[in-house]
Amino acid sequence: MATEPRGNDSLASWAIPSRTDRFAGEPQDVTGARLAAEAFLRDLSRASAPSAPEYWHDIVLIVTELASNAVQYAPGPFELHLRPTFDGVHVTLHDTNPTPPAPRPFRPNSGGGGIGWHLIHTLCSQVSVVPDDHGKGVHVFLPW
Repeated sequence: MATEPRGNDSLASWAIPSRTDRFAGEPQDVTGARLAAEAFLRDLSRASAPSAPEYWHDIVLIVTELASNAVQYAPGPFELHLRPTFDGVHVTLHDTNPTPPAPRPFRPNSGGGGIGWHLIHTLCSQVSVVPDDHGKGVHVFLPW
């Protein structure tokens, strides 16, 4: 488990509370998840600015992708949990489908998607899927 380095007296990222939001799993909840991520990042940036400006946008993009996948492939409610780590952000999205995501071929001419899981693996420093009795949790870690 990651912790804050000792000896840092400034307002540290661990002082920012984690955030959990629950959604019904409707298409508009993708926007709700994105707005929840933006609110969390605003609070986090007051304590610790991102190391690079694109990190904010990467986190919002990944939350949007995870939420849209939950709406599309796991009908029912989903839960978004965001928390700061000593060097980034841990995002967990729990949905009702226990089947782990699988990469699909990206075919831009057919409009069939297929880029999301590749994008998640490219932008995140760590990705894991944890199935349970009620679905699965997708855990991703992104730099901040």
